[in-house]
Amino acid sequence: MTRKTPRSFIYLGALFILLLVATLNVYNLNEAYGDGPPYYARTTNMDKWTDPLPALVAVDAIAVVLIAAILYLTRRKR
Repeated sequence: MTRKTPRSFIYLGALFILLLVATLNVYNLNEAYGDGPPYYARTTNMDKWTDPLPALVAVDAIAVVLIAAILYLTRRKR
């Protein structure tokens, strides 16, 4: 006899993944754009600055596919 994982644990796992990705996005966007005017210390390496949005979009897309797969596999009828 096999034991099945309760759906609530699976949904909590999907919610945890969503919260991790949201935290990653907030942290990286705050680090990249920040608040306040660009003082000298923040402008010394502006030629090396890269836009974080392409990487964040890729991470978000992977997270959306992963969460959709989890929800699909959890909700399908057996």
